[in-house]
Amino acid sequence: MLTFGTAGLRGPVQEGPDGMNVETVTRATAGLAAWLAEQGLAGEPVVVGRDARHGSEAFAAATAEVFAAAGFDIIALPQPGPTPLVAFATRHLRAAAGVMITASHNPPQDNGYKVYLRDAGGAQLVSPADREIEAAITAIGPAATVARQPVTSDARAATVRDDYLDALTERFSALPRSPLRIVVTAMHGVGGDLAVEALRRNGFPDVHVVPSQFAPDPDFPTVAFPNPEEPGATDLLLSLAAEVDADLAIALDPDADRCAVGARDGDTWRMLTGDETGVLLGTWVLDHRPAGGPPPVVASSIVSGTLLHTAAQRRGADARRTLTGFKWLVRAGDPLAYAYEEALGHCVDPDNVRDKDGISAAVASAILASSWVDRGGLIAALSALEDENGIHLTQPRSLRLQDPADIAALMDQLRAAPPTTLAGIPVSMTDYAARTDNLRTDGVELLGRRDDGVALRIFARPSGTEPKLKYYGQISAPPGTGTVGLTRECATRQTLSELLAAAMAELPPVQ
Repeated sequence: MLTFGTAGLRGPVQEGPDGMNVETVTRATAGLAAWLAEQGLAGEPVVVGRDARHGSEAFAAATAEVFAAAGFDIIALPQPGPTPLVAFATRHLRAAAGVMITASHNPPQDNGYKVYLRDAGGAQLVSPADREIEAAITAIGPAATVARQPVTSDARAATVRDDYLDALTERFSALPRSPLRIVVTAMHGVGGDLAVEALRRNGFPDVHVVPSQFAPDPDFPTVAFPNPEEPGATDLLLSLAAEVDADLAIALDPDADRCAVGARDGDTWRMLTGDETGVLLGTWVLDHRPAGGPPPVVASSIVSGTLLHTAAQRRGADARRTLTGFKWLVRAGDPLAYAYEEALGHCVDPDNVRDKDGISAAVASAILASSWVDRGGLIAALSALEDENGIHLTQPRSLRLQDPADIAALMDQLRAAPPTTLAGIPVSMTDYAARTDNLRTDGVELLGRRDDGVALRIFARPSGTEPKLKYYGQISAPPGTGTVGLTRECATRQTLSELLAAAMAELPPVQ
């Protein structure tokens, strides 16, 4: 049976209790409706949205109709659209809850049911609500016995898109910008039209799209996995960027809650890592916040790199680390200014969307890039941050394992016999499952530092949304490398990158 995990349900579209189907969605909605009523929210507004995946239209209809029969005030978004619209509408309309039918960047055979709640300001649900809702679902009888009621169109739903665009434009209205040529891929998802319109409204009309990936297509025919992080997924985007002599490349994932950024690096184009984009956007947000007030909170996850943490503290911000997932990141504290995780999630406008939002991140990236267009671009912006805070290089390694027992066995191996050195650097292990604070999770951290200041950090954890074991590696060297005992040779990015790659290759199973 599917259980509530990262913000709700996710699984393959198939019959039975282990699959996403109308029966599963019907019972889940009935349970969620019962739980909301127990919280004193009976009859309150509920937002329902969907992407364009297989089954999404039927699942969204079932969700809206079950809520309507239970007496809730339904705001069903009329067309397939990005997840950030549901997160925005839940907060903007003070809805009791929002439900988005999506599996984000999962493979084509999957779909999901993501839940947002009013009591968190429109953020994803967390425990104990997920366990309580799961219990309420278990108490629901067969789906055939659950009442459904047709839902008519609602004027509030028709204005959500424009309200979102107006809020986004207002958020960045005071910031200067220069002309920019931008290329965009929607990765066969539902964010393309909204992203182009958002960029146009914010002063960037010169936008070129990857035509073969722009229209929604639930089969994602041009990519092995519809995730900008995956090898090859952004090849068409970078090719178009070179072809039209662009200044910035933007890749959205299929439900547009994630944003990947590409930049010209010398004579070639490359995608920035989530950590690189994270520190660029995070410091940019801090550098453009109004003066005064309490220190702004900047949040990053425990698996993300530490460059933003260092740079944010240098700017007087309250830099905090949380568990992975935006349900934790947006609860890091207030006043929240920015949050990110290395998996391409960015929250640049927490006052309007308390979740990762690829559309607003795309607009922010464009405004940021426009300020560097005549100064070497985003690569030069990164170099300036490294001059200030030291070189920080990150590298992921994912192992896709269909049997969860194999993932558990590798985690057990790391705990029972952790490596004592990686790439010649002595390391020690911390088991996050043994922690007693709010960072307790199924994860293992390996830390090491050489006498010359080069530091290595590896974090290992099972993915929360896919059958993967994920390693997150970082190597760093302090600023002013020529004056702190590091030779210039060992301080180069290339040498550090090779050292990190060597360390990652020594992790089990050895490559």
